Amino acid sequence: MERVGALAAIGATPVVQLGQLVGSESAQVWVKLEAANPTGSYKDRMALAMIEAAEADGRLSPGQPVVEYTGGSTGSSLAFVCAVKGYPLRIVSSDAFAVEKIRTMQAFGAQVELIESPEGITPQLIPRMMARAREIAAETGAFATDQFNNTDMVDGYRRLGAELIEQLPGEPAIAAFTGYVGTAGCFLGVTQALAQKVPGLHRVAVEPAESAVLSGGAPGVHHIEGGGIGSRPPQLHETDYDEVIAVPEAEAFAMAREAARREGVFSGPSTGANLVAAIAVARRLGPGRRVVTVQVDSGLKYLSGHLYG
Repeated sequence: MERVGALAAIGATPVVQLGQLVGSESAQVWVKLEAANPTGSYKDRMALAMIEAAEADGRLSPGQPVVEYTGGSTGSSLAFVCAVKGYPLRIVSSDAFAVEKIRTMQAFGAQVELIESPEGITPQLIPRMMARAREIAAETGAFATDQFNNTDMVDGYRRLGAELIEQLPGEPAIAAFTGYVGTAGCFLGVTQALAQKVPGLHRVAVEPAESAVLSGGAPGVHHIEGGGIGSRPPQLHETDYDEVIAVPEAEAFAMAREAARREGVFSGPSTGANLVAAIAVARRLGPGRRVVTVQVDSGLKYLSGHLYG
């Protein structure tokens, strides 16, 4: 499918090796800089994939409204894609998420409805947002992208994995991938693409320690946006990963700040969690291997909150 205007800028992001945070006793750690996408997030990939697939099979008609529940970056990306393609967009989000993300959605023309959750990302928040999005779809006839249940979004991330294979050929070999789990679309798409070319790939799912459901813990309140929804994402199964690392939010926040100051990797707390896990795995593996992870989004999305405020 030929892409119009700025949509052609999605993907083909650079990958860089960490030089300061990883010692010589560890495997290399490489980070895919997904902030280079148009809205500063890897969610541009999934937003475009969901819309294009719905256009192709007739689920989405020209000019039809679109609705989604989102913590922010998916909403920003959908607002961008829908603006270029001419679809009205309704977003259900919350004041638990960064205000920069809400304003980005509105800047692209989306209508945003916020559900109050002043305590943070609770186990009840995402189900409430999902229920309200379903109501809007029923009331307006909008196409619900329904990101957690939409298999098209996984396709949007397989290209990210293919890019890593193209960008990191030869030795040392890619040994592991670490990814913070929200919808699990990026984790599934990347690991599926890598596994086709990387025998024995170690797949590490990352979650907040405060809501470590994948690790067998209880759902809880946390502030690492983009994941830790309080339940297992419907498309993620135990056979899809080899290990889970639960990262305390304080460590994720601290790592995001340190990565900005020492590596120039400017990001949010979900990237901080990715880096905590990637560095831990790299220390365990030792020299002569590569661990890859992703910069989920730009730190510009978090300037008014607790991370950089």
